Formats: sequence, structure tokens, C-alpha cells
Amino acid sequence: MARTDLTIPTRDGHCPASLFTPAQAEGPWPGVVFFMDALGMRAAMHDMAQRLADDGYAVLLPDIFYRLGPYPPMVPAEVFSDAAQKEDLMRRIGTLDRDRKLSDAEAFMDFLAARPEAQGRPLGATGYCMGGSIALTAACAFPQRLAAIASFHAGGLATDQPDSPHRHVKGITGTVYVAGADDDIHFTVEQKDDLERALVEAGVAHTVLIYAGAHHGFAVPDHPAFNAEAAERHWQALAELFGRTLASH
Repeated sequence: MARTDLTIPTRDGHCPASLFTPAQAEGPWPGVVFFMDALGMRAAMHDMAQRLADDGYAVLLPDIFYRLGPYPPMVPAEVFSDAAQKEDLMRRIGTLDRDRKLSDAEAFMDFLAARPEAQGRPLGATGYCMGGSIALTAACAFPQRLAAIASFHAGGLATDQPDSPHRHVKGITGTVYVAGADDDIHFTVEQKDDLERALVEAGVAHTVLIYAGAHHGFAVPDHPAFNAEAAERHWQALAELFGRTLASH
């Protein structure tokens, strides 16, 4: 594993992160910010970031919960079966408002673009669950910074709230790929349609779909809802998206 652990200075402190690069190749490579899921930094996130890096990218994986201090790796099956752990998880998610998400995303993009392992700008972004929402939120706020934006089994992408990402997509210049989970209360068919309608009206190149038979968490190998077929489909989608958009710059 070609991994470098480092610290990113942010507006609110110092964010632990890891930078992954291809195991056997010489850079620099197109840069991608990898927004973790709500279960935090752990081996599954590292493995996913390395797999993406091995396709030819410099992948930055920041710990978005850095404001809360160090924490032991979470085990998804245990978190979802224990009321106290699940409550703590929701508390962690609740600490990230739009302002914090955007402040962090800007710091992450600036940091990655300046690294010698990365080719600079534009960058790509991918995110899972909570991270999928952050990736799209970042694209809305920094429309010129990201050439490709991917979001997998995320919620809150099209809601009645004023900070809902679908209300802010105008100006995005990158290509958006959103894959929702089947039968997911956090991203319903109606919300999918609302998001797609907003992207069409804004003239944003996009793909928005729901993976039939795949449930919330389908792409993450340690998640109880992991679905090998859907996960492989997601990897193929990322390869096509980043290969077409980032490699051309």
C-alpha cells in the first residue's frame, strides 16, 4: 500500500488524513478527494482509497470527524445493533453543518492540489453515505474546482431544506454521477427525480440512478449492506467517470 499519513491545516484545527498513490508507478497523478462515510476512518476506507489510487490517482482521504478528537475504529455491524453507538454516530453526523463541510472541502482541495503527487487542478471527488452528500455540496460551492463528482448511497441530496444540494447545482462545470440505494428513505425515487430535474435545468452533465436491489451502504466492504455486484458496478462507474474527465486535463 502506497500510503502517506499527514495532517491538513483547516480553519478549525488540524485534520488527520492519508494520501494514497499507485503502488508501482511514478506520478504525478490526477487528484481525487475521497469523502468517507459516517462510520469514520477505518481499514475499509483505507482499502477503498488504495483501490482507487491503484487505477492511477492521488487519493486524499481526510478524517472529517477531526474536530471531535481521536476515536477507535467503528465496526458498522456493532454500531447499527447498539442503540448507544448509533446515537453517538448521529451526534457525530450532526456536528457537520454546511459551513463546516465547505470550509473543510476547500482546505482539502487546496492541500491536494499543492501536493507534488497530484497534478494540481482540476480535481475529482467521490463520497459515500454522508461523504456523498459532502462531495456534491462541495461541487455546488466550488463549481470550477472539480471536474468529476461521484456520490454513492448518499442521503439528503434533494430535500425541502434551503441548504439541500439540489438547490445549488447551478454553475457546476464538472460531470456528476450519483448512484442511490434501492428502497432508501434517505434518497427516494422522488428525491432522485428532484435532483435530476435540477441538474437538467442547470445544464450540468450528469447521471443519476438507483442501483436496484442494492441497499444503503452497498459499496463499502465492511458495511452490513455490502453488495459485491453493486460495489463492482460502482468501481466501474468511477473508472469510467474519472478516466474520461480527469485524464483529459
